[in-house]
Amino acid sequence: MKRSVRLVILASIFTVYGAVDATPVGAPEPRRPAHTYSIAARDAETGQLGVAVQSHWFSVGTSVAWAEPGVGAVATQSFVEPDYGPLGLELMRAGKTAEQSLTALLAADPHAGVRQVGMVAADGSIANHSGANCIPEFCDARGEGYTVQANLMWRPTVCAAMRRAFEASEGDLAERLMAALEAAEAEGGDIRGKQSAALLVVSGDRSEPPWGGRLFDLRVDDHAEPLHELRRLLEVARAYRSMNEGDEFMADGDVDRASEAYGRASALLPESHETAFWHAVALASAGRTADAMPLFARAFERWPRWRDAVQRLPAAGLLPDDPALMERILAVE
Repeated sequence: MKRSVRLVILASIFTVYGAVDATPVGAPEPRRPAHTYSIAARDAETGQLGVAVQSHWFSVGTSVAWAEPGVGAVATQSFVEPDYGPLGLELMRAGKTAEQSLTALLAADPHAGVRQVGMVAADGSIANHSGANCIPEFCDARGEGYTVQANLMWRPTVCAAMRRAFEASEGDLAERLMAALEAAEAEGGDIRGKQSAALLVVSGDRSEPPWGGRLFDLRVDDHAEPLHELRRLLEVARAYRSMNEGDEFMADGDVDRASEAYGRASALLPESHETAFWHAVALASAGRTADAMPLFARAFERWPRWRDAVQRLPAAGLLPDDPALMERILAVE
């Protein structure tokens, strides 16, 4: 889209819906062929919003997946026009439904026939579009609070498989989005193969800033098995979320709940020396030295430089300035 059309769309969100100029002059030809499959969805219980995508195209997540806390989520693909992401969110932020937002953007796009877009708003409304000139096999489908779309697929049944998987899966929104992607790949996926994937999940809390509230923001830009890698990254991300929760409990003085959160992180990443180290630091700083020592030993064995790092923590206020405590920590084997 030309900048003049973008500005018309932005202006229209503050006027009566439908006042959109759809006749740009000299509009450029479609540019980036991110043929792919994706899902945009809202979790009715938590209000979380998210997009997940996989493609045989480098770094697909940078152009396809868009979401804003408490506002909506957008997947824009085929001959992708990234403007559908931020402009769709702008329209939904102004109170338009997903259908109204998508209709306005399509009206201003002279190349709507090669676009494929899915939108979901925080109010639960959904919309999708598959232009007649998308490359077969292409499909789309809607369900309560979600939309799936795919193009250049090996089989025409990918969308149906994604829909079944999303509706049947359990867990949080991130888990259900992953299940939809894995079902698409099991159905044959992209006729060209696989290369990149992304998962974006944001909070349902609109008080979060547009750049915040990101619960998961994961990208696999180039990988032989992008979904396997995305699944691995999701587990790592869950572990570090638990670490952050532990830090928050420690700040509140709740050592028991902090230790539980750190323990969940270690269970998710049993080989991580970092989760063990910071768990140990938290316990030692709270006076639970005996509980901390086995964790320090595990961290030092896996990464000896932690012995140097721990000596820097009293100056930062992360451990008591107690030479006897430091001597005891460094003596663990």
